[in-house]
Amino acid sequence: MEQALNRFLIYLETERGASPYTIRNYGSEIAEFMTFAQERGIERWDAVQKGEIRSWLASLHHADYHPASVARRLYELRSFFRFLVREEVVSENPARQVRAPKLPRTLPEYLTVEQVFELLAAPDISKPLGMRDAAILEVLYGGGLRRSEVLALDVDSVNLQEGQLRVWGKGSKERVALLGEPAILALRRYLERGRPQLLAARTTSSLRPPLRLFLNRRGEPISSTKTISNILDKYTSQVDLPRRVTPHTLRHSFATHLLEGGADLRSVQTLLGHENLQTTTLYTQVSLGH
Repeated sequence: MEQALNRFLIYLETERGASPYTIRNYGSEIAEFMTFAQERGIERWDAVQKGEIRSWLASLHHADYHPASVARRLYELRSFFRFLVREEVVSENPARQVRAPKLPRTLPEYLTVEQVFELLAAPDISKPLGMRDAAILEVLYGGGLRRSEVLALDVDSVNLQEGQLRVWGKGSKERVALLGEPAILALRRYLERGRPQLLAARTTSSLRPPLRLFLNRRGEPISSTKTISNILDKYTSQVDLPRRVTPHTLRHSFATHLLEGGADLRSVQTLLGHENLQTTTLYTQVSLGH
């Protein structure tokens, strides 16, 4: 069973272009179900029935997992068994016959323009890490990027003259993010002053300098999305905002403020990289105060 799971994870990486974070989630959470099934005497994937999947999801529900977490695990199993059908390991997908839990439809949370300005002004831009952090915050808000997209930016992704970023989004799909003047200034300051100082701290100076845009204090690429969240947590606590702010909160704020400023829905969909217009429509409800 483990070999089939490993082949699926390789498929996610090589054919689907999934991020390391996604691959890690799929691997650990499908492995949870595999352990659950093995404890019930199931040793082959073709022996799994919809009843085992329902029992596992019910156990998660009784363990107080959020409905969204339970639903995510079901969707992961559906993808996995779809792969197994394609590989002729199983003849049918038992997860397709299992209904996902209903999710509460919540509107995205966002910051006011004033709160965003306060947050963006928090980093100490007299220091290289402060210059980096200011640029990261500006890109999260001013470009509407996901934290994984921020990590994937290369120096060559930045076109300051045109005010654009070349972004690789979900499923390795490319889009162009447009930047306002504050984000352009923050990136220029970081590229011209902050990043060279961080590169100077490298102990592996004989190696080719990294291409990734954002570096840590040792001059190496930031490798974890958690680091992006930690940077945001640091400045959120400094300015004492009324709620915890995540990278997605800034993305929500970016979309909401665009719509409040008169941008059309299709343009916002393109800038966010949403495949489904319905996802973007949520922000119109927020901007109208519903």
